Amino acid sequence: MALQVSLSKRVFEFSFNARTSRGAMKDKVSWFVNLWDDSNPEIVGLGECGPLPGLSPEFNAEFEASLHHTMDSINKQAVPFPAASDLQSIHLLIQKLIGPDTAQNNSSLVFALETALLDCLHGGERVLFRNSFVEGTPIPINGLIWMGGLDFMLQQIEIKIRDGFTCLKLKVGSHDFEKECDVLQYIRRKYFRDKITIRLDANGAFKKEEALFKINQLTRFEVHSIEQPIKPGLPELSQLCIQSPIPIALDEELIGVTGIEKKRALLTRIKPQYIILKPTLHGGLFSCSEWIQLGQELGIGWWMTSALESNIGLNAIAQFTANYPIAIPQGLGTGMIYNENIESPLTINNGKLKYQKDLFWAKINE
Repeated sequence: MALQVSLSKRVFEFSFNARTSRGAMKDKVSWFVNLWDDSNPEIVGLGECGPLPGLSPEFNAEFEASLHHTMDSINKQAVPFPAASDLQSIHLLIQKLIGPDTAQNNSSLVFALETALLDCLHGGERVLFRNSFVEGTPIPINGLIWMGGLDFMLQQIEIKIRDGFTCLKLKVGSHDFEKECDVLQYIRRKYFRDKITIRLDANGAFKKEEALFKINQLTRFEVHSIEQPIKPGLPELSQLCIQSPIPIALDEELIGVTGIEKKRALLTRIKPQYIILKPTLHGGLFSCSEWIQLGQELGIGWWMTSALESNIGLNAIAQFTANYPIAIPQGLGTGMIYNENIESPLTINNGKLKYQKDLFWAKINE
């Protein structure tokens, strides 16, 4: 009764011209961890390892070779298959399987192993947590407006609002600032009756000396929050969180911060109003549960966001999110971005992500 793993790779092509703060993307690569008990090989858990170029510290030219080496190492250990399915037990097992240092520095792999273990322990049917989401209760999500020309962005806004989204997330900092303000003014003037919530994400694009001025200019658009207005690691962020009239949310600032005491130190020093959690980037599911715990202790709000995962990773994040009371829209709207995503029970309707039990998962071949 030993735990065994294998690896498969898949390239997902975007269904549109995807632009991020780190440039244009034509496709996204994910590696899938297949995991099973060698005494019961027909039940296979599946987890997605999809590091983001330019953001995931572990991603480099040797990443794929390192993944295969890690899989071989796990198989050679012949570790007994676990019985416990709580996140802390799984966290400790992963540290044993790949070593504490590897676990600490390979967020995307930890997320994949957590997901594969949870899936296998629950029968290999892509149900990781038995909660309201898998029973059909939808999760409200924000509509992500991708970067691009202003006409492209305005077109996306029209489509999202037509499709029932009441919370929009827009990137700022890549265009002329006045033109970005024009887009926000367009939303407020045209959809003033629709009570649209606007979230902004600067991805660290504002210069530290101009950030407060620009944030003050944005207040007239009744913005809910702004993510990472300046680059992570700058000492000015703490003062900005105090002075900003718009609540500030941390995202990139959380990458690479491991251990609950280091997390606590960061949050008590910067004192943000929100944290944005991405398991692929922020240490996996157990690590995100620590961030949530600290946020609750310190009065810091949070929401969960996918990070270009396929439906396998998105499903895991959504199910994990549903373990908590959901008071505001989550960032889980990336399921429709690929030409050939993995067929799944996940659907988006009227601004909500739903798990439809009458639909089925497509199989992933090794």
